[in-house]
Amino acid sequence: MPPSMEKIPRGLDAAWHSAMGRARRLWPYRNIYLRYARKIDRLESKFHGISDARLQRRLGRLAIPFHLGRDRRVDRLLAAAAIREAIRRTTGMRLFPVQIAGGLALFDNLLVEMATGEGKSITATVPAILHGWRRRGCHIITVNDYLARRDAEEFQKVYNFAGLSVGYIAQEMSSEQRRDAYTKDITYATNKEVCADYLRDRLQRPRGGVAAGNGFPIPPATPSSCVQRGLFAAIVDEADSVLIDEAVTPLIISGGGGNDEQSQAYREAMDVARNLKPGRDYRLEPRFRSVELTEPGRKTIAFCRQGRGGVWHSQRRGEELVGQTLAARHFYLRDKQYVIQDDKIVIVDESTGRLMPDRHWRDGLHQAVEAREALAIQPLKETLARISFQRFFRLYERLSGMSGTLAEARGELWHVYRRDMVRLPTNRPCIRRHNGWRIYRHDSQKWDAIVDEIRRAHHTGRPVLVGTRNVLASEELSRRLTALGLAHRVLNARRYAEEAQIIAEAGKAGRITVATNMAGRGTDIRLDHQAKEAGGLYVIATELHESGRVDRQLAGRARRQGDPGGNIIFASLDDQLFRTHGGAPVKLGGTIFTGNDKLPPAPAAALIRCAQIRAERLAAAQRTSVALMDEQLDESLAFTGA
Repeated sequence: MPPSMEKIPRGLDAAWHSAMGRARRLWPYRNIYLRYARKIDRLESKFHGISDARLQRRLGRLAIPFHLGRDRRVDRLLAAAAIREAIRRTTGMRLFPVQIAGGLALFDNLLVEMATGEGKSITATVPAILHGWRRRGCHIITVNDYLARRDAEEFQKVYNFAGLSVGYIAQEMSSEQRRDAYTKDITYATNKEVCADYLRDRLQRPRGGVAAGNGFPIPPATPSSCVQRGLFAAIVDEADSVLIDEAVTPLIISGGGGNDEQSQAYREAMDVARNLKPGRDYRLEPRFRSVELTEPGRKTIAFCRQGRGGVWHSQRRGEELVGQTLAARHFYLRDKQYVIQDDKIVIVDESTGRLMPDRHWRDGLHQAVEAREALAIQPLKETLARISFQRFFRLYERLSGMSGTLAEARGELWHVYRRDMVRLPTNRPCIRRHNGWRIYRHDSQKWDAIVDEIRRAHHTGRPVLVGTRNVLASEELSRRLTALGLAHRVLNARRYAEEAQIIAEAGKAGRITVATNMAGRGTDIRLDHQAKEAGGLYVIATELHESGRVDRQLAGRARRQGDPGGNIIFASLDDQLFRTHGGAPVKLGGTIFTGNDKLPPAPAAALIRCAQIRAERLAAAQRTSVALMDEQLDESLAFTGA
């Protein structure tokens, strides 16, 4: 069993486990792997002057101990030096020492923090080749299908030179195409695709003839019905997004179910909800996006149930329906949590700003949103199999990952995945300038200040990247900029088709790019000469996030390979972070504004940190509860043999 599959500790065990994790941080991983990189520099001459054919033969011999599972440290250093030369010959890029150090750390099952723009994608090729030589499959997890295909095609020559095959998984692929991709030595895929394939395979090969512990019979599996060949090694790009931010939502495979009566019940629940008043009939809990009915509210629902049939025969079921409807009304807003495409609800990932067309909210929430938007209501579906991303990635025998923002989640990553972290320096000194925070009393004041800052930076010739939290904010800012005659491009869940082109041009002098968080993951913004002369990319954040990691990820767009740049963060007390998690400190902060309704720097920093700590603790508790629920389900359903 992989160490990561051990049960998540609780109580005193959790305290001891946490203390052990803090003690392990004293181990000098950074110095160790940078020292290995210097040794590999000295080995470079062994491979630099030989022919391609001879280098390939050397790689073939170096692969033997890895295939046998008897590789030693000296084998890894020699192999990394040969791989570095192979990468130089096939791509024209020579790996920097920090990239070599990162690759070796990834092969040793560590989580690696490398700054944005330091070349994480090519760094992953080193451990991928070493894992691939074991001939058991290596999955490289990316954040979207476009990056999976791009990286697989871009580095195909490298892998082929090392005697390995490579494939990728895309959403539109058939089972046969997926099976072929998984038979390759190295497979690029998103976390959603590889996890969904695992669940579908599990439905095909249950023990005892029941699927995923749900107790219903399915046909026996055949050898050709499964697409994956096992979960041996995974290298996770943007590891904090995949292993932390998305861990709270389980992936579910659903089957047919539902009927017209259920669909009608959600429409009727909308009518009942219109008779309820906030404060009197129900209370809102923004932190959990939940609704608590009061006694007057229950009496109103009981009165409205009279004369209705179906699910309304049950008082409890009626209250659940109305509660979901109220939650949909107050906490799930169009162009924030979802958009409408082709008369269907499409969820927007709040961490990345990307569309998730294959996702549905659970427990009737999706149907409640459809009813509010007067769309055709999809039938409720029966859960056939479920697993959280936390549980899934702990199934891998070898697991590593990399990101530009891991330090803040270091404790949780150790607690859940049993993985240490190494923080590597940048190849060149970071010269980005952080211009601090500006917190205003009201939203309107904040947006006026943002537009003024964009106009000022644009007039200097600097490229400007403006980050927003949701589609609605990006569209509103676009309208303001258009009214001022400022040419700009918008990248959000509605306008995602030209993402690669928009990002490729965002580093040109004088460009203004307005984007949701989707601009902060997996892509590079390269500056032209004029942009560098003008001061580099200027990143403007229009709202703070619940996690400081996301704010740091956006700011990191302005620090690629030592490029000049700067960033600034705007916020207001009307923002979601402060409304949901501010508490008493926000009330106190509201009393110490300066004359122009802008909070002084020191109180602003304290207020931000306080709100984000509360938000991060709540999110961590929710993720832990999901992981513990997975373990409890495994224990309670163990008799099924699933």
